[in-house]
Formats: sequence, structure tokens, C-alpha cells
Amino acid sequence: MEVLRGVALVLATMTVGMMAGVFVLYAHTIMPGLGRTDDRTFVGAFQAIDRAIINPLFMVTFGGALVFTVLAALFSLGAGRPAPWILVALGLYLAVVVVTIAVNVPLNDGIKAAGDPDRVDLAAVRERFDQARWVRWNLFRAVASTAAFACLAWALVLHGRPPGGA
Repeated sequence: MEVLRGVALVLATMTVGMMAGVFVLYAHTIMPGLGRTDDRTFVGAFQAIDRAIINPLFMVTFGGALVFTVLAALFSLGAGRPAPWILVALGLYLAVVVVTIAVNVPLNDGIKAAGDPDRVDLAAVRERFDQARWVRWNLFRAVASTAAFACLAWALVLHGRPPGGA
């Protein structure tokens, strides 16, 4: 059981950390860069990026972060010190998943459904997308997933210490 607890915790930490990196990259680079472009570039580039990100590696990492954190939480129940940190991380990452499904994915789907940038009213598509809302909720995802990563990293530190050890 100790090995499963450790493996689940390491995999949870890695995948949540990878997802935090994705959301932070969008927050400090991708969306500010796209925000400075004209409507044609914004719509076309966002559509292309969103189509590209839906790939097996992203899906396994996004879903795996939740699954491995749930497993780490289950395996840590009754194990002492790391459990509260893992549970906090689970709550934070679960909030990230909910926001992603409830806010960001519908906005992404809307801009993709608008169609070919050469055949749509680009200003209207961009306005309906509501970039400010997308950015605001992505910032939440970036902060929450980074905090979840920090909690899991601390849980790893505690997991590696002997009981009653310093």
C-alpha cells in the first residue's frame, strides 16, 4: 500500500504541475499575445490552438491529474500528515475541472463553431467569445492549479519523512 500511495502522489504531483504550466502559459503568454492581434488573427489562431490542444497527451494529463489526485487522496486516508494537503489539492483541482467544463470549454467551442475566419463576421465572433471572461477564469485555473501543485509537492515532502520525524 505504501508503494501505491507514493506512486499515486508522485503522478498526481506531476500531472497537476503540468496542467498548472498549461494554464499559466495561457495566462502570461498566449492570451496576452492573441489579445494584441486583429480580429482575423485572434479568431483563426485561437481556433487552431484549441483544435491542437485537444490531443491524447493533453486529455490524459488533464484527466489524469484528477484521477491520480483522487487516488492519492484515497490512499492517504488514515496515513497521517500528507492527507490534508492532498485533500486541499484535490478540492482545488476539482474546481479547475469544473471551471474548465463550465466556462472555458463552452467559450472555446463557441469560437470554433463560428466557422472559417474567411467567412464570418470576425468582430462579432470575437465579441461573442468574451475574451475578458475567458482570461479571468483561466487566471483562476492558473492560480488554483498552481496552489494544488504546491500542496501536492508539500505532501510529497511529508510523505518522505519518517513518522514523528522533523
